[in-house]
Parts: sequence; C-alpha cells; structure tokens
Amino acid sequence: MDGFEDRLQALRPRLYRYCARMTGSAVNGEDVLQDTLVKALQARSQGAEVDNLEGWLFRIAHNASLDFLRSRSRNTVVPLTEDIEAEPIPEADIVAVGFQTFLRLPELQRCAVILKDVLGHSVDEIASIAECSPAAAKSALQRARITLRLLAQEPEDARLPLMSDLDRQKIIAYVDMFRNGDFDAIRAMLADDVKLELVNRLQWQGREKTTPYFTRYAEVAKWRFAFGAVEGRPAMLVFDGNGPMERPAHFVLVEWSESRIIQIRDFLFAPYVLEAMDWVRLG
Repeated sequence: MDGFEDRLQALRPRLYRYCARMTGSAVNGEDVLQDTLVKALQARSQGAEVDNLEGWLFRIAHNASLDFLRSRSRNTVVPLTEDIEAEPIPEADIVAVGFQTFLRLPELQRCAVILKDVLGHSVDEIASIAECSPAAAKSALQRARITLRLLAQEPEDARLPLMSDLDRQKIIAYVDMFRNGDFDAIRAMLADDVKLELVNRLQWQGREKTTPYFTRYAEVAKWRFAFGAVEGRPAMLVFDGNGPMERPAHFVLVEWSESRIIQIRDFLFAPYVLEAMDWVRLG
C-alpha cells in the first residue's frame, strides 16, 4: 500500500498519546488506537485520497475516541466561568497529568490541550481535526489550560483499586506460576479458544498457538514479576531485573471465565502505554 502501513506504524505512539488522554485510560486508549488504525486501513483500501496523513489520522482518532466515550457515558464536565489568557503548560508537566484528569475536561477542551501542549499542533490544525472554528479551538485551549492548573492543585487520590477476593487470588496464582516458571500449570488453565495479544505485535487464538509465548518468557532471565493493578484492573507487573526496578517495564492483563483463562494481553511491545499509566504494586 505504498508504505501506508509503515507510516501508520511510525505515527502510532503520537496517536496513542491522544487516544489515551481522550479516553482517560492507558488500556482503553490502545483499544481506540487499534480501532483508528483499522478504520484508516479500510478507508485507504476503498480508495480514500489523503493529502495530510497526520491530520487525517488524528481526525479519525478524535471521532473514534468520542464514539468510545459516548458509548461509555463517561464524559464529566468541569464548568468554568473565567475567560482569561492562559500560558502554555510545559510538556513535562502535562505529560505527568493522570489520564483520568483529562476526562474532567469537556471534549473540545480535552482535544485542544492534548493536540497543542502534548503533540504540538497549531490552532488551525486543531480546528480541522475537531471540525470547529479556529476561534472555538483557541477558546477551548485557554479554558483547558486554566482547568488543568486548578486540578493539579487538588490532593492526589491514593485509593487502592477494588477487586474481589477471587480476582485477587487468580492473579496472585498466575504471577506465582510465572515467578516459578511453572508454565505447564498455566497452560492447563487456558481455555481451548484462549486469545493472546502481544499488543502492537501479533494476536493468536487457541491453546496450542500460545506455546512460543510461554517458551520465550522461560528463556529470558531478566524479568521480575509482581502482583498489582493497572487502572484498577488486576495485572501482572513485569520489571526489568537489570534496571532500577522503580517502575514496570510492561504489564500483562489476564481475563478469566470461571477457572479458565480466556484472554491474555501483554504490553511488552507497546512501551508508549507506560506514559502516565495509573498503576500500583500490591502485596
């Protein structure tokens, strides 16, 4: 496709940064990103003409994010009455803002501040992507900057994620099996049609096809495994034993149906998901 897929892959981290902040979730942002890429490939295969690839992709990502949010009814608005000029927020500061905080902005404000202060788009480009006037985009940007500064002054929410005892026991058992290299025991827990996704790399379905996945983990000695949560979901946190161990190198989400594992999502090949990820190590 004339290098089209290669250009999509090169833009993937930037598109992810947008989707994750728009949806307020590192994990949901990846799902919306995948939906965006599928829609882009479908449109291209149907002969869509694209003059500005990045702007076109961000418009698709913007609409996909809004579709996701409206389906979840998760958009909470913080009303503002001030109408004053606001200075740009330094990228280092805005990158540190938790994804959930962005959800407290109205959609257009969220779009404007992410595109401008995180990704460096112009006001005119924001207007094109959000399909609004430049004046509306500029106003939304100013208000978003004011709101984020106000929200940054609020105390951090330190609540631990809530999960059932059964969910806790399952993920702890899974982590212990990884620590002990007991992959045969894990395979025995897999559903026949289990889905395995190495995010940003490949997808497999079926118990037999997962064998290389566990074999590869058995061959790499540097990984250290811990029980934790990512955005409140039970997760296996994976640390690089050759590094400082201050932060996970990646994480794995596991879904069960009763006693069977039906899905494994491993974010080893999606390092961009770690940015501002809400995680906690437990136990």
